[in-house]
Amino acid sequence: MKLIIEFLLMGVAVILASFVVPGVEVSGFGSALLAGILIALANATVGLILRIFTFPLNILTLGLMSFIITVLMVLLVDRLMDGFNTSGFLSAAIFAIVLAIIKMIFAGLNKDK
Repeated sequence: MKLIIEFLLMGVAVILASFVVPGVEVSGFGSALLAGILIALANATVGLILRIFTFPLNILTLGLMSFIITVLMVLLVDRLMDGFNTSGFLSAAIFAIVLAIIKMIFAGLNKDK
């Protein structure tokens, strides 16, 4: 049940971030839900492999490389889906920042006390 709630919150976060960030379009909640799941899967698989290979560079850049990999995963999902579109690297970067902030807010509201 908790996994389903996490997926739904990710879909809501993607929809909210697409409203805030110009240049990001989502065709509906189903597309937002699928985009959120695909972004999470891409970060957990391809993103993890890239983070392992770029670990020394990530240390030198104080984590900036991890952010760039996350933006690249957003762009990968953009290429894979028709209902989720970004207008380029800058809009994907801003989208990744806004999405992370929204997910932090959701996590703070959902924190078990």
